[in-house]
Amino acid sequence: MQALRRELPSFRKAVSNVTSALGREAVLDCAVDNLSPYKVAWLKVDTQTILTIHNHVITKNSRIGVSHSEQNVWHLHIKDVRESDEGWYMCQINTDPMKSQTGYLNVVVPPDILDYPTSADMVVDEGSNVSLKCIAKGSPEPSIIWKREDGELIRFSNGTEVSSATGPILNITNVKRDHMGPYLCIASNGVPPSVSKRIKLVVQFSPSVWIQYQLIGAYDGQQVTLECFSQAFPKSVNYWAKDNGDIIPHSTKYVPEIIEDGYKLHMKLKIRSLGAEDYGIYKCVSKNSLGDMEGSINVYRIPDPNKFLQSGKRQQGYEDNIVAGSSKKVQEAHPKRYPNDTSRRISLEHEDIDLQSYYSDACCGHDDTSRLLHHFLPVLLVIILNNILHI
Repeated sequence: MQALRRELPSFRKAVSNVTSALGREAVLDCAVDNLSPYKVAWLKVDTQTILTIHNHVITKNSRIGVSHSEQNVWHLHIKDVRESDEGWYMCQINTDPMKSQTGYLNVVVPPDILDYPTSADMVVDEGSNVSLKCIAKGSPEPSIIWKREDGELIRFSNGTEVSSATGPILNITNVKRDHMGPYLCIASNGVPPSVSKRIKLVVQFSPSVWIQYQLIGAYDGQQVTLECFSQAFPKSVNYWAKDNGDIIPHSTKYVPEIIEDGYKLHMKLKIRSLGAEDYGIYKCVSKNSLGDMEGSINVYRIPDPNKFLQSGKRQQGYEDNIVAGSSKKVQEAHPKRYPNDTSRRISLEHEDIDLQSYYSDACCGHDDTSRLLHHFLPVLLVIILNNILHI
């Protein structure tokens, strides 16, 4: 009669779903009341594989284990969780009819960037279109963020600039040289660690040359430095040459220097103790496999201001002011002070220089005039100061 009054086993609560990271241990719990003399078994639902019965492991999978506590909670252990372990698991009591409950094991996988079809380092021509790809797997599905390794903004052809872009493909149309550099694609899905891949974008273009000062006035014995800026990739061959094409080698007279910054170069040529043979045209030349480019600098002779200081003579005639702007003339400041002097010439210790004809002959445009005035201004200031001191 007592056996008839014995209660059948029942589940105390539902089997909870479990989330486990790849490589970790997952534990599913099954709480049963009034189990004796029945037994609990664990099964993998999709394969109908019996994993454990009571305290015994049935499967040959060494990663599977079983334990119980308080005589009524049965724990299914899955060590070193793999993606294939994901799915439904059944806790079963061998009553008649059978009683069972199921719980789901969700396996989360940190992101992994695939070597293919993810882009490798790329070499493209300036003006072409580029698509950088970054394909990652993981669970949940990873999201992709693009950034420039150097911290520069990513520039698009529509004029927008962003610090980062999202999506597995980064499209850049009409690529420019300033797009060149390493890009990082970063994959993340909330499961650590996030991963990244470095993709280097190389943009090829023929040399370009830029010169800030194309006219440089200097006097005998002076030291001057010519400067030229160039950009090119692949790396260019760069040198200075005379107007006749002769390459200028390093010497005590000429000291060339090149400062590199990626695809940008700053070329310098120091000329020591200028002589009559050093005036003329100098060329900075840049060549690579895609083309060549050169720029010219004209070094012309101006009067030596030191001669004015050495003469100690008071300059008679007009006091001249240089009027900044587009005027090519040296204008009179006090035309009535010396009514008998109608000359526009400045007398030096050994030579006379006609300023008006000097500027008119040497220049042909407003920009050139400004450069010449820039170099001649110290000479005129000396003259003016000299006149003031002797008044």
